[in-house]
Amino acid sequence: MKKVYDRDYFENWYRRRDLGGPAALGRKVALAVATAEYHLGRPIRSVLDVGCGEGAWRAPLLKLRPTLNYLGLDSSDYAVDRYGASRNLHWMPFGDLAAVGFSRPVDLLVCSDVMHYLDDDELLRGLKEFSRLCQGVAFLEVFAEGDEIIGDLKQLHRRPATWYRQAFRKAGFSPLGSHLYLSMPLAERATALELPR
Repeated sequence: MKKVYDRDYFENWYRRRDLGGPAALGRKVALAVATAEYHLGRPIRSVLDVGCGEGAWRAPLLKLRPTLNYLGLDSSDYAVDRYGASRNLHWMPFGDLAAVGFSRPVDLLVCSDVMHYLDDDELLRGLKEFSRLCQGVAFLEVFAEGDEIIGDLKQLHRRPATWYRQAFRKAGFSPLGSHLYLSMPLAERATALELPR
């Protein structure tokens, strides 16, 4: 049975259970923004949030950078119908990212708690587009085989960490740690000890 990301899903996992909560989200956002700005050498101007759900990253991002251009993409009919106009969310499945037309790549790409729910084909189709969509920093929060996970385990794919590392490298991103990755243009400018071996 196909998983449905409807109102009940978001109420259950994001409000009733409150896994992580606003303080944890605020720390993730601050980490991603600071890392992107450090490597770009300037304030971030644009964020693409892939698999954004209800657009939870938008408010803490705008709190830090009020003039930021935020775009969220998700395949949840509920989230886009409910918050699309007010939070700039648009309907798009992860595997269809080739249809996104940008005149300029974003500074920060966010894909948080999404990829481990996708099958290999859809995940790899979407990842192929990441280097075109972002030439800054990516926050790619994903859980791998062996990680202790508290939360939604339905249709969770427990892939080895090496599988994700190879897929992200093939997509043009170098690991920094803490779910952060540099796009190829930034990785080429990074110093030896900024990138792990």
